[in-house]
Amino acid sequence: MNIKNLLLAASVMGLLAACSSPHEMTTRDGQTIVTNDRPEVGEDKDFITYERDGAETRINKSEVRDIREVE
Repeated sequence: MNIKNLLLAASVMGLLAACSSPHEMTTRDGQTIVTNDRPEVGEDKDFITYERDGAETRINKSEVRDIREVE
């Protein structure tokens, strides 16, 4: 791999890292879940999907009270 390709790869990785921002979900029972990226509403619209410990996790949408970006 030459220097030009290495710099390009490093730049792309830096941009991708800058685009992700942690979010905090608060459940109806008061539990707080911190995620690396914004959780997504699934295709069936009943579940919210987020990544936790490298695995995709789902939570019922009715159990989530609030989702906000962590500053």
